[in-house]
Amino acid sequence: MDIPRLPLGDWIEGGLDYLTTQFSAVTRGISHVTQGGINSLNDALMWMPAWSLIALIALLCWRMSGVRLAVGSALGLALIWNLGLWDPMIESLTLVVIATLVAVVIALPLGILAAISNRFYAIIMPVLDFMQTMPAFVYLIPAIPFFGIGSVSAIFATVIFSMPPAIRFTTLGIRQVPKELIEAADAFGSTRSQKLVKVQLPLSLPTIMAGINQTIMLALSMVVIAAMIGADGLGNEVWKAIQRLRPGDGFEAGIAVVILAMVLDRLTQSFRKTKKAQ
Repeated sequence: MDIPRLPLGDWIEGGLDYLTTQFSAVTRGISHVTQGGINSLNDALMWMPAWSLIALIALLCWRMSGVRLAVGSALGLALIWNLGLWDPMIESLTLVVIATLVAVVIALPLGILAAISNRFYAIIMPVLDFMQTMPAFVYLIPAIPFFGIGSVSAIFATVIFSMPPAIRFTTLGIRQVPKELIEAADAFGSTRSQKLVKVQLPLSLPTIMAGINQTIMLALSMVVIAAMIGADGLGNEVWKAIQRLRPGDGFEAGIAVVILAMVLDRLTQSFRKTKKAQ
């Protein structure tokens, strides 16, 4: 029996065409604001001499974690500087910072809502499962019709790809707050907002920080992949090395990505441990 093929791809293309046509003014506005933010942060970080930014990051690592992380981050960033990859590293860092901030701003309210509403929890969890199992490259496809080739599309794809862990961990952290503490807050006459702000969020902060840590790591991985649609940064260096068949340059850029990922990972983990100790 010949079963007709479901035209799912045609429906998706039609939907994207409709959205890009109807909301072109909105996407142009978002693109303009986002590109302005990218340029401003890039200019600010590149205005600083490389040695001063390395010293600043090392100082932050020392205050957050200790001498070991400070020395390791300083040596790693100095290696990136020595390899001539400082500017691409700054461009990647800019994209990661902006994408992470946008993802967290969207994810935290959704995670809180999923924690306090069982109905919303039942709706959003399958959506997050879908988002996390979708191949990373697929997120680049709808970004281009909305924002064109470049860093803004990279931000769009990165936010969508990296958001699920922050939502999941926020929900998990709030739902894991001991019921005895919630009952004690109720006994003292706390409102729902007071319980959330003064009890649930402070106690769940280490778990939320773990979600933000995962969001940063996913954002960095997507920023590298987004070089395929014109994003600047270390991913672009890897992509150029592939196109020119220069494996040495590709490995140098890959090492720079690893160093940046390790510094960001250790910093966020240190912040999480500090809050947990408090």
